[in-house]
Amino acid sequence: LLYLVLLSLSSPLVITVRAMVTASPSSAQNYFIGFDLGTSGARISIIEKASSNDDTTTGGYNEVHSDATSYSEYDNPKSWTDAIHTLLTNTPQPLRSKTKSICVSGTSASCLLVNPIGGKVAANRNTKMYDYDITHSREGINPAASVEAATWIDKYAPANHATRAPTSALSKLLHYHACHPIQPSERLTHQSEYVATTIFLANPKQCGAGTTSNRRVYTSDWHNALKLGYDVRELKWPDWLVELLREVGIHSAVLPPVVEPGSVVGTLSSSVVERYGFSEDAVVVGGTTDSNAAFVAAVAAGGGGSSVPKYGVAVTSLGSTLAMKMLSRTFVEDSKRGVYSHRFPVFRQNGGGADANETTGSTEEAWLVGGASNVGCAVLRQEQFSNEELLELSQEPHMDVSTNSPYNYYPLTKPGERFPIADGTKQPLLEPKPESRAEYLKGILQGIATVERRGFEVLGELGASPSFPEDVWTAGGGSKNDAWLKMRERLLRESFGCDGIRVRRAERAEASFG
Repeated sequence: LLYLVLLSLSSPLVITVRAMVTASPSSAQNYFIGFDLGTSGARISIIEKASSNDDTTTGGYNEVHSDATSYSEYDNPKSWTDAIHTLLTNTPQPLRSKTKSICVSGTSASCLLVNPIGGKVAANRNTKMYDYDITHSREGINPAASVEAATWIDKYAPANHATRAPTSALSKLLHYHACHPIQPSERLTHQSEYVATTIFLANPKQCGAGTTSNRRVYTSDWHNALKLGYDVRELKWPDWLVELLREVGIHSAVLPPVVEPGSVVGTLSSSVVERYGFSEDAVVVGGTTDSNAAFVAAVAAGGGGSSVPKYGVAVTSLGSTLAMKMLSRTFVEDSKRGVYSHRFPVFRQNGGGADANETTGSTEEAWLVGGASNVGCAVLRQEQFSNEELLELSQEPHMDVSTNSPYNYYPLTKPGERFPIADGTKQPLLEPKPESRAEYLKGILQGIATVERRGFEVLGELGASPSFPEDVWTAGGGSKNDAWLKMRERLLRESFGCDGIRVRRAERAEASFG
């Protein structure tokens, strides 16, 4: 379901560029660009709508160009923008000139404070990334600030609301304020909308840099705004949040405007049009989070040419961290277990044509339910597994995935967990460590798979419909490990007593494609 494009028209910190691929695009096509700001780097995908007789299509689209770059400081806004400029510079000009829309996804709840006049990042306001937990002690931060922020949320946020998690964007906003009062000139923006606005919608500061002529509007979306408190059922900032901000002395203007993911935000700035040769009618559309974008990409690829997903389809993203989503008929939420629901547009196919996938206009609802854990593939690098070693040890006879490992690891890289339980004190468990590297690897992979299994169990316990996934598409680097796919499938089948559950590699795993 490539709605992020359908609805529209459907540097020194950058250290490496890798694996650029450019196909032979159709000369008459329009193109759509997706950027994903991941935990370790940025990626670009450029797609075109496939012809009706093209049997290589992925959900009705072909990828004609992809590229990636890493950044040395994952929490530095300049590193993000430098990465995007690097990717744009390496993009063939004919693709840029026929681009119709641009969409940016970023890590969930990664946010910062900026001054909208000129777009300067607020002084002494370090970016708080997706894994920033306000309950963790840090040098130079008064411990009382986290207590104060948590007290405000406890007083106002509804029970089990996503904002109650200590890693939520609202927790971070209030933590900013508890450390140093937020000024009326400051605005909270998430990673994806910061990049989209800074690069594509704002012109460089000219004369009068300190005036409203240089004011920037950082427009968020349903998905990024969820953990800031946006009411995704009523599609508005809720009264309890406005009252909370009023009591603590934060002007409600700190909150961004919110649009549906994929809806038009604005046309490109004259400066970016001139610099990169974009069309003057190219637009920026509302973004999303990286895991939601990965869901879109994987489901489109797995739908047999259809971009319309079915209830019960799930996507697990196995990157540096683990994120999982399932399409449910029902809204579920529990901050104590790190579970939240993203509103998902309801589409039905109407028989073909340029607008084959349209919103129904009915009262039917669809929700992406799930969460994001801090376990993931980052631990494999921490434990110094090379690509070659991972490949060799995942093969028989080194690894038998039909049996369980005796090691019950919880493979975090550092203290703190978000899902399937929100526990800022959760400790990594990677002991005892066997002499065999193959046995150690199997134990780690099983530990991550067990977190995934427990995650799906929690969704069912909270009322997701259906109560367990039927198809689990896998995105991210972990999807390349066939043995791990089989291990995860066995564990899910055993847990839910259903031999029909399938765990497969997504044909398109990149969030930038979604």
